[in-house]
Amino acid sequence: MSGVVGGMRRTLLSCISIVRVGIGSLVASLVASPSFARERGQLDGTFAAFGDVNRQELATLTVAAAVLGFSVVAAILLMRTRVRASRVEAQLLSENQALQAESDRFRALLFAEPQILISWHAGDDRPDISGDLSLVMPHGSQPIVQQRILAFGTWLHPEQALEMDHAVDALREAGEGFRLNMATATGRNIEALGRAIGGQAIVRIRELSGLRLEVAETNIQFQRLREETEALRAFAAAIPMPVWARRGNGSLSFANAAYARIADASTVGDALDRNLEILDRDDRTAMMQGLAKESAYAARLPIVSGGQRRIFDVHALALKDGSAGIAVDATEAEALSSALERMTEAHRRVLDQLSSGVAVFDENRRLTFYNDSYRRLWDLDPAFLDCHPDDSGILDKLRVERKIPEQPDFRAWKTKLFEAYRALEPAKDSWYLPDGRALSVVTTPNPEGGVTYLFDDVTESLKLARQNDGLIRVQRETLDNLAEAVAVFGSNGRAQLFNPPFARMWKLSTEDLQAQPHIETIREWCKPLFDDEATWGILKAAITGIDDRNTAPTRIERKDGSVLDCTTMPLPDGATMLTFQDVTDSVNVERALRERNEALVAADQMKIDFVHHVSYELRSPLTTIIGFVHFLSDPATGPMTLKQSEYLSYITTSTNALLAITDNILDLATIDAGAMKLNLGPVDLRKTIEEATAGLQDRLVRENINLDLDIDANLGRFVADEHRIVQVLYNLLANAVSFSPSNGTVHLQARRSEDRISFSVSDSGPGIPEDFKDRVFDRFESHANGSRHRGAGLGLSLVRSFVEMHGGKVLVDSVVGKGTTVTCEFPVDQTAQRNAAE
Repeated sequence: MSGVVGGMRRTLLSCISIVRVGIGSLVASLVASPSFARERGQLDGTFAAFGDVNRQELATLTVAAAVLGFSVVAAILLMRTRVRASRVEAQLLSENQALQAESDRFRALLFAEPQILISWHAGDDRPDISGDLSLVMPHGSQPIVQQRILAFGTWLHPEQALEMDHAVDALREAGEGFRLNMATATGRNIEALGRAIGGQAIVRIRELSGLRLEVAETNIQFQRLREETEALRAFAAAIPMPVWARRGNGSLSFANAAYARIADASTVGDALDRNLEILDRDDRTAMMQGLAKESAYAARLPIVSGGQRRIFDVHALALKDGSAGIAVDATEAEALSSALERMTEAHRRVLDQLSSGVAVFDENRRLTFYNDSYRRLWDLDPAFLDCHPDDSGILDKLRVERKIPEQPDFRAWKTKLFEAYRALEPAKDSWYLPDGRALSVVTTPNPEGGVTYLFDDVTESLKLARQNDGLIRVQRETLDNLAEAVAVFGSNGRAQLFNPPFARMWKLSTEDLQAQPHIETIREWCKPLFDDEATWGILKAAITGIDDRNTAPTRIERKDGSVLDCTTMPLPDGATMLTFQDVTDSVNVERALRERNEALVAADQMKIDFVHHVSYELRSPLTTIIGFVHFLSDPATGPMTLKQSEYLSYITTSTNALLAITDNILDLATIDAGAMKLNLGPVDLRKTIEEATAGLQDRLVRENINLDLDIDANLGRFVADEHRIVQVLYNLLANAVSFSPSNGTVHLQARRSEDRISFSVSDSGPGIPEDFKDRVFDRFESHANGSRHRGAGLGLSLVRSFVEMHGGKVLVDSVVGKGTTVTCEFPVDQTAQRNAAE
């Protein structure tokens, strides 16, 4: 109110100043006006008349009258202003009281529960903090400083304090609101709510209790459950096993990518929209029935995946409004189980075929398997063995029947034998039976428990051992009479055994060799005949080495001109046997044959190079001759006589034939050089046949030969080199026309099967003699056999080369006097054939 009165005073003083200035201006204007001058003159006369009146007093009187009038007006205005100000002051006071009451009501409502308000004004980093700070700050003797509440790490756990800092920064910088449920260091559950209101960032912190605490805990639990659900859903979507969920009506509500892949769906959504199934109807029905009876269902069922039938372990669980399931690929487990069963059965069959007696006892010392050799060894009743007797019972039975060795303390002997059930390593023993037989007994502990007994009758082995001495003597005599030189060296490198040819071949003394000299000593003795250090090093390494003990042949050329083949052969006892064979004569013959073969190869290559060169040199002048013939045949060149035209025709025919022969020779030379490449592509067979037969029409008409075409209606296309196929057909037809008699018929048959295309060309010519059939595809082999054929003998050779390059084959069927049929077979897909071959 005092502010309002002061304002009014300042207004009044301003008005008085304005009035003063106005009066002064008015007086100045009156004095300056002409009328005032006239009146002044009159007044001067009057004043002159009344000389006793002073002019200055008159002016003062006028001013006083004006000030008095203004004062009266100002007093009136002041009174009216004071009345108005009193009225405004009373209204403002009433509004202030109402606002204060409303503020008190809001504050009472706001702080009805313990809470803290923190507000930041725009551009001000120092916030306004109000409320019960003890809500979050620990109690103590020191007073609580408001600004410490901004150090969230002092009353929150580190992770929550960091989260609170980030949320407050986002609120102040971008106006992003937040709601956080946290626990203070003192264990109180609080809620922090941040909002941007009216250009201010406000954070409200209050304690969670009662219904809000339950809602917060429920929200936290909901978030945790949602995260778990999303994690489980992501896991189910990413797992490589098909997972699905169904509604109560049986339709799919969820499926993962593995389910969609097995169901041949483009996407998971496609599988859900089309409700695709991976189980057949009977299996689905059985699963539904199983879930209706029990809450869980498990079965091993077949499922077609990627066009293959695989075995899956299907597990399904009945839910409240449907069911969920997963299928685990058990194909490999099923295959392994079947393989294990087959392997076990195979092992049993193998054990049944062994001559050794085998008996397998389990961890309870009961017989689980025996073979027929075991039964025959002890002459036991199969019915007794099939009852799975224990190990002790079998030994007692054998002891009663006097079939096992007599023991002074049978119980102790049996106890020692049964130590095999607790052993880790196999044990071996020998039993000498009362009937004179000797047995080798091996007890092997089984990984799953129990023991396997292996009984071998070694009676014959002992007999063989006695015979071994006689065999050694025979071996000695045999070695001594061998033509090859033989020496046996021990692992220590000393000679243990040798035969006389070894001493003679290396010109060594028998007495010296009997002293078992070292290989180094023998090398020194043999140096006059052979002093190659590298070869002697190889022989020494083969004799004294531990690793790489393999048979190693070596050829030795000695100074006396002889050639020896030396072979190092490791023996089972660690010794090494050296054998030397004199191959001087064989090597000399081999060298002569190799030189001759190299000369033949060089001559053959020279022939190929010569043919290629001559063919190339012939092609250039032939091309020139053909060009000039075409030029002369052109009517634009000028008229020719009939005789000249006939001669040109002969020239054209001869040059074309010679050019064809030259091309064939070039093709063969290219094939021989390995430079021939096929230009594969789709081949229209009908068009190819037409092109091949078009070049023979003149010959067919001239020689009066009919061409019979028998083409399969479904012949279609196949992948090959079209130019080479035309060349093959042309050569076959030209060859058939050449051998066919006048008024004869050439048959061309084309057939298509699943994977092959075949062409057969038949003629009614004289046929191919038996002695010429093996050479029919050889180059430059031509046999007229009474026909008009006069060729270079290259056509069929090219045919076979081109067909084999396509991965096909050529068959010839000929009967002398009846004709010949040549059949060419090509694979339908040449590209696939070549890829498979690679």
